[in-house]
Amino acid sequence: MTDFFDALETRDPAEREADLFSRLPKILKRAAKAPGYAERLQGFDLDGIASRKTLATLPVLRKSEFPALQRAAFPFGGFVPDAPGSFGRLFTSPGPIFEPEATEANPWRSARGLHAAGFRKSDVVLNTFSYHLTPGGFIMDSGARALGCAVIPAGPGSTEQQYELIEAYRPIAYCGTPDFLKILLDGASVAGRDISSLKRALVSGAAFPKTLQDEFSARGIEAYQAYATADLGFIAYETSAREGLVVNEDLIVEIVRPGTGDPVPEGEVGEIVVTSLDPRRPWIRLALGDLTAVMTGVSPCGRTNLRIKGWMGRADQATKVKGMFVRPEQVAEIGSRHPELGRLRLVVTREGETDVMTLKAEVAAPERNPVVSIGATLLDVTKLKGLVMLVPPGTLPNDGKVIADERAYG
Repeated sequence: MTDFFDALETRDPAEREADLFSRLPKILKRAAKAPGYAERLQGFDLDGIASRKTLATLPVLRKSEFPALQRAAFPFGGFVPDAPGSFGRLFTSPGPIFEPEATEANPWRSARGLHAAGFRKSDVVLNTFSYHLTPGGFIMDSGARALGCAVIPAGPGSTEQQYELIEAYRPIAYCGTPDFLKILLDGASVAGRDISSLKRALVSGAAFPKTLQDEFSARGIEAYQAYATADLGFIAYETSAREGLVVNEDLIVEIVRPGTGDPVPEGEVGEIVVTSLDPRRPWIRLALGDLTAVMTGVSPCGRTNLRIKGWMGRADQATKVKGMFVRPEQVAEIGSRHPELGRLRLVVTREGETDVMTLKAEVAAPERNPVVSIGATLLDVTKLKGLVMLVPPGTLPNDGKVIADERAYG
């Protein structure tokens, strides 16, 4: 089978639905062995949770809750049935949120999405997602190697070294943010470096507008996007149909009204809630804080699973900048380190095809406050470079918003 990863992708939707919900009660009982889930699932007839209607009666677990939950019960907040030592790798991602990686092949379910993007056995893959503490690099790495690809664990940054690796190994495929792929392509054109071996890409972690997709295509690279998170791995992925993202197998995806656990009608924009049928790391109604909508019908590519429109913004104030989440708690931390500052507002925009964030800070005497030190704190707390703009008191809106995502999404 060349077009599809396996037969699961083309099965009748009713057959898939029946399979998922026949397996769900066993997963719920497994999850309930962890004290955090035991408390949340107490009083429910877990054998009776066998449909979308009954699943919707279970409480939503918000990803934004996890930093506090994990501080109260290190390391996983009481939501993992097994001990940390039984896993293969242990990570942290901004928040902080701690995540384990299982020992089996393809633990993040990424191989299916990479296959849909054209990755095949014996391909050489340049992986520019970070391998340092966070799971991003390993999410792509494990899926590519499960397909039989050879992976260059390049990580982000150091474009000169990236060019040397590309010219030496001639990778055909790229994994990373779309922003960094553009940086590599633009830099290679200026420096006269040969990276023409790159022909396909799987990008994630940042907005991927059609203008950028078309630019890559014009440069000989067919790039597809995936919707993935550090806790769940691949949730949905783009296919050759270029019509939305197909939900991965072994996941139950609901779209709910933001701030609630109530499913919305098909086509209505709402928050993504995911239940994972992974007995080692079960997620039961995890609300990710991302907005999307279900697309009607079946993908023209032949895959029959649910399709979503892709990332359409945030249901809460946390947002993703250059592949990294930035949270209101981090803005508050900057304020605590600079008590001379008043109201803060982190504004996220795009210039060209790159995410840009600007910290706007009210201060009584802007001329006496060094922008450089505040910028250094911004970098230290968020791990991202940003601009700092000092403004007089009373300039920023008094609306409680500390992160304003002003990027446009279609």
